[in-house]
Amino acid sequence: KIKEENERILQEYGFCIMDNHKERIGNFRIEPPGLFRGRGDHPKMGMLKRRIRPEDIIINCSKDSKQPKPPPGTKWKEVRHDNKVTWLVSWTENIQGSIKYIMLNPSSRIKLALRAGNEKEEGETADTVGCCSLRVEHIKLYPKMDEQEYVVEFDFLGKDSIRYYNKIPVEKRVSNKISAPLKEERRIYGKVVTVENCLFCRFTSILNKHLQELMDGLTAKVFRTYNASITLQQQLKELTCPVQRIEEQLMKLQVQATDREENKQIALGTSKLNYLDPRISVAWCKKWAIPIEKIYNKTQREKFAWAIDMAEKDYEF
Repeated sequence: KIKEENERILQEYGFCIMDNHKERIGNFRIEPPGLFRGRGDHPKMGMLKRRIRPEDIIINCSKDSKQPKPPPGTKWKEVRHDNKVTWLVSWTENIQGSIKYIMLNPSSRIKLALRAGNEKEEGETADTVGCCSLRVEHIKLYPKMDEQEYVVEFDFLGKDSIRYYNKIPVEKRVSNKISAPLKEERRIYGKVVTVENCLFCRFTSILNKHLQELMDGLTAKVFRTYNASITLQQQLKELTCPVQRIEEQLMKLQVQATDREENKQIALGTSKLNYLDPRISVAWCKKWAIPIEKIYNKTQREKFAWAIDMAEKDYEF
């Protein structure tokens, strides 16, 4: 009965007509009210997410379309007809004041290729950094440590407020570059900071220029995707052995509880859906007769239908 009801709701709310074609809508369900968790040590953890009501909702549809009706006794905040955007519904959530959208499913004819980023506001989000926004306070330099010369110690909050701590020996010239006093001012995330406090402010543009010289269209982002995909393929080759599979399954069960606890703060799905070439996982499943459903759920299988169709068991990235 529950499955039948879900199917009825999907047929009623899960599709729209675009250019005379029936298109699947993405996630059309709005989150219920509750406590905001965030990832890592988020400064707004514990705040109450209030209920989203029809009066908060903006509907975007064509003028001549059959507009969805609000619940009885209520009305939409606005009904607009903007054909220059791809969202169908939007509202503003109350925790961070960010705009949320309902869009078409990834399997639709419109491919949403770009994601708009936001500048960080002090106190609104955790103080997380990436390699190009590392500050002087995140590293320490040691001429010698643990019988190794020129050691750099990293300690900072990375993506999803996960702490990164590592000690890495480097060449002398790298150590000198990091410690060199730089006085030039730059604008980072909309704020003027001294490069003396910012380690690699000029790094991205120089790196991308260098990568472009190596290969047309090669950027740091493309390299990240390549590096993640090739690493996945190498690890699958090294770790997949049918002589050892039963032993590994036993070990997997033993550490499963620990993994769940440690990984609940990490958005692993982001890497699987955006950084890794799905053909690698599909080929691995076909080679070892593992159901693809074990790796990708129904929505993900629809998104990666092209990869499931084209990647045979001998596919190499």
